[in-house]
Amino acid sequence: MSHQRIRPASTLLAAAFVTMAAAGASAAVLRVGTWKGRAGDFTSIQDAVDAASPGDWILIAPGDYHERGDYTHALPGGDAAGAVLITKPNLHLRGLDRNQVIVDGTKPGSAPCDSSPDAQDLGPLDGDGHPSGRNGVEVFEVDGVSVENLTACNFLTGAHGGGNQIWWNGGDGTGTVNLNGYRGAYLSATSTVFLGEDAPGAEYGIFASNVNGPGLIEHTYASNMRDAAYYVGACPDCNTRLTDAHAENSALGYSGTNSGGHLIVEKSEWDENTCGIVTNSQNNDDAPSPQDGACPGGGRGPTGSHSCTLFRKNHVHDNNNPNVPRSGTAALGPVGAGIVLAGGRHDTVIGNRIENQGSWGVLVVPYLDTDTPPPVAHCDGGRMDFIAPGWCFYDTFGQEVTRNRFKNVGFFGNATNGDLADLSYPHDPGNCWHGNRDASHEVSSAPDGLETTHRRCGVPNAGDDPLMSRLSNQVLCATELLGPCPEDPDHHYPRATGVQLKALRPQRAMRNPCKGVPSNPWCGKK
Repeated sequence: MSHQRIRPASTLLAAAFVTMAAAGASAAVLRVGTWKGRAGDFTSIQDAVDAASPGDWILIAPGDYHERGDYTHALPGGDAAGAVLITKPNLHLRGLDRNQVIVDGTKPGSAPCDSSPDAQDLGPLDGDGHPSGRNGVEVFEVDGVSVENLTACNFLTGAHGGGNQIWWNGGDGTGTVNLNGYRGAYLSATSTVFLGEDAPGAEYGIFASNVNGPGLIEHTYASNMRDAAYYVGACPDCNTRLTDAHAENSALGYSGTNSGGHLIVEKSEWDENTCGIVTNSQNNDDAPSPQDGACPGGGRGPTGSHSCTLFRKNHVHDNNNPNVPRSGTAALGPVGAGIVLAGGRHDTVIGNRIENQGSWGVLVVPYLDTDTPPPVAHCDGGRMDFIAPGWCFYDTFGQEVTRNRFKNVGFFGNATNGDLADLSYPHDPGNCWHGNRDASHEVSSAPDGLETTHRRCGVPNAGDDPLMSRLSNQVLCATELLGPCPEDPDHHYPRATGVQLKALRPQRAMRNPCKGVPSNPWCGKK
């Protein structure tokens, strides 16, 4: 890899799409459905994708599209495929109305995003007669694909994966990165059904894995996911910007397992989830670990430090909700936490507004992975056989938390609940905390006085002991990582009483969906 500094993802991506637009005169426009009385070329989005050539545009008229690309197309290894499966580079998939162009995972003939259990389509049967699961719009290992101005719903898991509503898949489970350059804008992703924690369910809303940008996700909304509303991960240098996102009513608002390098999550809203923003290291098929926000080649990031992964200018609030869909490791997210850095290193949390969080505002902790790893995972960056054989432990260090503003944090009232918390072993460099304020112009922290004792960055230090401290005890109780926590006045965290889904509200659509599209019967010359 070159050690020169990479320009921000948004700049590179804009340049790439300007170049493609300049070449748009030779691109075809394939039209799906009927728009203002004019019939298009296709009634199926997948048929249009199959007929398209690299660089073409696919415009989709309003309608409820029960696509079946996963029934007619296969992926390597038998993995669940996308109902709309894109395997050609540089395609532009754009709906003409974000709220009325619906890529729907329910059975053909069902109402739009039907919530009835009997209406759910669990995908084609495998050789053993088990439903494979389904993904919605899936871009598989091809570069330069944009997906814009539409809604995806009710794509659920099965025996071979699935459960992802809109996914740029650069090689899930391979430990390699095979997708460069992508864009998502004006997208909504949701589910109207929860069948049970161990039943088929919606895992991720807007999802990018095994990618190396430039990538841009903007003006989007996701809700009701039992893993994360948003995910950008399995990318050592993600080169992605996620901005103007809104995540609600999911286990995690954002998840970034084994992400790193150039990655900015900014100017977005995260609320009513169990946990707001979580980035972590993990010894799983999102290899290679660890999560590491350091600039590749020792370069400097936007703040002048050596960190290129930033969580900045977000509004993180009211993530105290246990009654959301939850499953797997995402169910272990600490309820009531705003931003959690778990087993990662060299990230920057700067300039966020964090309000109404019951447990912690920003929590920096190690990550202990107790699951049996797949062959692709080797505990890189962690300590294998820590505590018990087969467990992989990732400490956290080099994190900078600065200039964040807190209000009404820690109201669960347990010991250590408050604005800031650091659970880490001694390391050089340690984690640093400075310039943070709450309404009283001070901050509460565990250990006490973090803003004084851990103010300097790039020097050795430690947080509270990860195994033997009040903070570690409270984190274990909030996550129930090792088992149920007894309810008592010193360990009070809200527990699930029943999953409640949130209805999808109309979202802001593209003002002019014909902008940039070559002339066609639906979009005349401008």
